[in-house]
Amino acid sequence: MTAIISRPPATASRPRRGSRFSWTVMLLLSVAITGYSVGQYAAGSLQDLAADRVGLATTYADRPFAVQIAFYVHITTAGLALAVGPFQFVRAIRRRFPRVHRWIGRGYVTAVGIGSVAALVMSFFNSVAFAGFFGFGTLAVLWGWTTWRGYRAARAGDFASHQAWMIRSFALTFAAPTLRLWFGVLILVQVLAGGAAGGDVDHLVRQAYAAVPFLCWLPNIVVAELMIRRRDLPGLRFVAPEAV
Repeated sequence: MTAIISRPPATASRPRRGSRFSWTVMLLLSVAITGYSVGQYAAGSLQDLAADRVGLATTYADRPFAVQIAFYVHITTAGLALAVGPFQFVRAIRRRFPRVHRWIGRGYVTAVGIGSVAALVMSFFNSVAFAGFFGFGTLAVLWGWTTWRGYRAARAGDFASHQAWMIRSFALTFAAPTLRLWFGVLILVQVLAGGAAGGDVDHLVRQAYAAVPFLCWLPNIVVAELMIRRRDLPGLRFVAPEAV
């Protein structure tokens, strides 16, 4: 099967109702998660944070030094991509300050390029075995690939495809907030279902985290494709290669 781009007829871009509200929510969540994630791991060494059971510190505190470096690189670059990503979609910046838009895009692409490689390294050492490797590993590969396709489209002057690919890319970047949202929801569901009756909080956390390697990004991609279709941008379709 080969992925190709279907190109709808060119249409005038129209502002969408609620887009400003959606952008504001996306920006606030992005900034909040960036500040929280970067801030908590800047508070001490992984060993110290692991002793206090902070975030993923317990998973990576005893990993090889190179993996710990990849962890910090990923936290930093993913935070940067998450913080600047929403500004790529501000129409006023694109139209009035195209140079600013290009520099934001370069920073975003660089951050994702480095962060996706670091994320792929981390996926080999995650805490939920094969589910984490395939879930987070696939996310890392697709994150880098969609961003690269967006960059190439911009360089080729195909700005409709560029916009579509960057929507996909940021949908994957936004896996950081959705992971935490799903994580909270899954813990709450277990609590409401009586899963905390035995008082084993660690069990609830493990059960919830086991589902998020795929759940944090697959719905995002579905939403991204719906957004792309709604904006009449080039969408993905799959066809079998022609016989020769």
